Amino acid sequence: MRAIRSAWSLVKEYRRAYLILNLIYYGLIAGGMVYVAFDPALQKTMWDEVGEAFGTGPMRGVIDAYSSGQVLVAAVLTFAVNLIVGSFVFITVPSLIIPFSGLLIGVYRALLWGLLFSPSAAVGAGLVFHLPTIILEGQAYVLAMLAAYVQGMAFVRPRSAGAKTRREGYREGVKRSVRIYLLVAIVLFVAAVYEAVSVIFIIR
Repeated sequence: MRAIRSAWSLVKEYRRAYLILNLIYYGLIAGGMVYVAFDPALQKTMWDEVGEAFGTGPMRGVIDAYSSGQVLVAAVLTFAVNLIVGSFVFITVPSLIIPFSGLLIGVYRALLWGLLFSPSAAVGAGLVFHLPTIILEGQAYVLAMLAAYVQGMAFVRPRSAGAKTRREGYREGVKRSVRIYLLVAIVLFVAAVYEAVSVIFIIR
């Protein structure tokens, strides 16, 4: 509990950035969903491409778990992929190399999600049951983006993180990012369980 309180204290410290990231992220998802209403063929094309991409490679195991109805395996694999790949590799790692760069990937993903997950006749209204997953996973990625922002700010403005030099600020930023990642992991775990259950027993 202490670790959770410590992580949440950082969110409150950077609450303005946190709120802005939420508005941008969910705003882009909503914008993408509205756009699909006027161009449903785009969504159908995108889903065909996603299906081909997921049909081979490392994601094949995740798809097989869902197809065979293995809820526990599907949830664990979904959690691992979203935490390691979706959050750390695509948002955190780029930001560790070029401060704030992971935010751009997060923004792009939000728009992509809006286009993909808009309930429409092109892919079926069943996607409406996927909206809680979008909200939960989206919140986890917003937190990962906040972690990248906090890390970047500590490097750019070391004194804001209680550091004297950029090197010290970079290290402190990484520590703060790790603290926020506890919240990322918790939200992604809840999202993975819901996604596995909803996809296997409802959407499918």
